[in-house]
Amino acid sequence: MRRQRPIVKGGLNSLPMKKQTKTNPSVVLTSTAAVVSGFTIGLDLGDRSHYVCVLDATGQIIHEGPMLNDRAALALLLTQYPAATVALEAGTHSPWISRYLTGLGATVIVANPRKLHAISRNERKCDRRDAVMLARLARADAALLYPLQHGSAQAQHDLLGLKLRDSLVRTRVNLINTVRFTLKSLGHGVSNPSSEAFHKSILTEVPADCLPVVAPVLAVLTLLTEQIKTLERDLVARSKKEYPVTQRLQQIAGVGPLTALCFVLKIGEPTRFGRSRDVGPYLGLCPRRDQSGGTDKQLRISKCGDGLLRRLLVSAAHYILGPFGPACALRAYGQHLVGTSAREKKRAVVAVARKLAVLLLSLWKHGTDYEPRVPAAPALVLTPA
Repeated sequence: MRRQRPIVKGGLNSLPMKKQTKTNPSVVLTSTAAVVSGFTIGLDLGDRSHYVCVLDATGQIIHEGPMLNDRAALALLLTQYPAATVALEAGTHSPWISRYLTGLGATVIVANPRKLHAISRNERKCDRRDAVMLARLARADAALLYPLQHGSAQAQHDLLGLKLRDSLVRTRVNLINTVRFTLKSLGHGVSNPSSEAFHKSILTEVPADCLPVVAPVLAVLTLLTEQIKTLERDLVARSKKEYPVTQRLQQIAGVGPLTALCFVLKIGEPTRFGRSRDVGPYLGLCPRRDQSGGTDKQLRISKCGDGLLRRLLVSAAHYILGPFGPACALRAYGQHLVGTSAREKKRAVVAVARKLAVLLLSLWKHGTDYEPRVPAAPALVLTPA
C-alpha cells in the first residue's frame, strides 16, 4: 500500500483533509508553532468546517488542513499563530467570524467573492486551493482582494429583522396568488384589495361551499399579516430610538421608515464614501462596463451590493414618478428621461433610484434638511399672429 505523503511544510506532518477530519475534528496542529510575527492565514469558510492555509514571513506554507466551524477552533488557531493577517471570503459566516478574529487580535481582510476570479474560475477548484490563493493574495497585496467591511453585530441583527420581514411579505404574496388561482379554477373571481385585507375580502366574495378549500391558507394569511405588522412596528420604533438620522431621510417623499432604516444599516458610516455619487455603484445601480480599444458596450446595471436596499430604492423611485409623487427635482429629472418605450421607463426609474441614493447619503453626511426644489414652469412665449 502506497504511503500518503504530508501536504505541509515546516515539520507539521498533517495528512490530507479526509484523514484529518476522522482523527481530530478541531484544528489539526501536530506540533507547536513558534510565536513569531508575519503569519498570513487563508481561511476558506464552510458550514461545518473550514480549510486553513498558513504562510510564514517568507511565503512558505507551514500548515494547512481542515478545522471545525466553531469559536474554540478559531481561538486555538490564533493561539498558535498570534497577530496574524487572516483573509476570508464574504459569505454567511464571514460577519461573525471576522468580528471574533478581530477581537482576538488578528488583522482580518474580508474579500469580495465577485472579484476573485482566480478562485471562482479555477479549473481545479477545491477548498485547499481556495485557502492557498486567499493567503497568497493577502500576503502580496490586500487590495487584490477588494476588501469589504462588515457592520456591527447590532446592525446585523436589525438588518436581519428587515430581511425576515421581507421574506414574510414574499411568502404572503405567494399564498395570495395560490388562493386566487385556486378560486379562479372553480369559476370565482376575486377583487384586488390590499394584501392586508385580502383574507377578509375572500370571506365576503366567495360562496360558502368554496371556503373550506382555501380555509387553511386563509388562516396562514391571517397569522402572516399579524406577524408582519408586529415586525414593522418593532422596526419603526427601533429606527426612531437607535437611528434618529432616519427621520431626516424620511423627509423625501417615497422614503418610508423601512427604506431609511435599511439605507442607514447597509451604509453604516456616511464618511466611508469620498464622493456621494460613489454610493450608486456600491448599490449596483450603475451600468457595468466592458471597454476594450474602440469598443465600449452599453450593459445593464451590475446589481452588486444588497438586493433588498436596491429594491426599496427602486420602489421609492416608482412612487416619485407615479401619479401621487409630489413635484420636486427628482420627479422632474425622471420625467425628463422617461420615453415612450418600456425600456426607457425602466431606465428612468433606475436613474431616479440612483440619484435618490446619492441624495440620501448627502443629507446624512452633511446633516442638512431636504429641500424639494420644485422646478419653475417654463415661460410661455407668445408669437404674434
